[in-house]
Amino acid sequence: MNTNSNIILGANQYGKAEVRLVKITRDTERHSIEDLNVTSQLRGDFAAAHLEGDNAHVVATDTQKNTIYSLARDGVGSPEAFLQRLAAHFTGSFDWVTGGRWAAESYAWDRIQANGTGHNHSFVRNGQEVRTAVVVKDGDATHVIGGLKDLTVLKSTESGFVGYPKDKYTTLAETTDRVMSTDVAARWRYNPAATATLDFNKTYDDVKALLLEGFTEGYSHALQQTLFDMGKKVMDAHEEIDEIKFSMPNKHHFVVDLSPFGQDNPGEVLFAADRPYGLIEATVVRENGSDAGNAWDGMAGFC
Repeated sequence: MNTNSNIILGANQYGKAEVRLVKITRDTERHSIEDLNVTSQLRGDFAAAHLEGDNAHVVATDTQKNTIYSLARDGVGSPEAFLQRLAAHFTGSFDWVTGGRWAAESYAWDRIQANGTGHNHSFVRNGQEVRTAVVVKDGDATHVIGGLKDLTVLKSTESGFVGYPKDKYTTLAETTDRVMSTDVAARWRYNPAATATLDFNKTYDDVKALLLEGFTEGYSHALQQTLFDMGKKVMDAHEEIDEIKFSMPNKHHFVVDLSPFGQDNPGEVLFAADRPYGLIEATVVRENGSDAGNAWDGMAGFC
């Protein structure tokens, strides 16, 4: 048996994943609802737990869950602000917790319309997209990342794909008029100097609107071009955002051949294929922006 092992403990974190939290505010007759899925992961001095089975520094994951619910009693606000409160609590309450990663998905609800107005206490789930947020804290450095996923968009014209290289395996025909559709997943990193006074909810609404506008504008020669234009549009309008990461599948829509039935098909009857699909991923970055540090560490997938 080799007693001079060079195997040591590397980077680690732990916590409670996917804590489902619904906060209903009832201080007036007109209620409001906040619906989140929150994950808390702590980083710090946890070596003894791994190497010696000593749990003296292990803040139980159940405790982390209860903390999430308790802090929500005073209100959630924006997901970004709530995650920063969690980060401040854990790093301020336990000396050996030096940082961590806190993430949330936020699900929007709309008021049900009754007699032409939004009902005071009845809601319908808004299924357009899922809002995301991440806070990464490492000592004195805190990184805040906003985002969204599952935002499905489609333009029925003003898109094409030509000029690509061809070899013996190429069967795709060039086209100057096609349907282009994608599920937008995006995460944007805020300049740390701007987060103290930022209205995250207002900024989120504006970023989403700009992404949608960017998708519609102009002729698209490829999804890559559209992705960059969307990111540039957001960053031109928001100096507090230093980079945006995108992951966008190309949701192919193929024209169905109706000629066996004696019919034409001028791009009106389509087959929506779910797989395989092109997957376009890229980062739009502000030159001379703030240092990302370890903001993206532990991020599953490209974004």
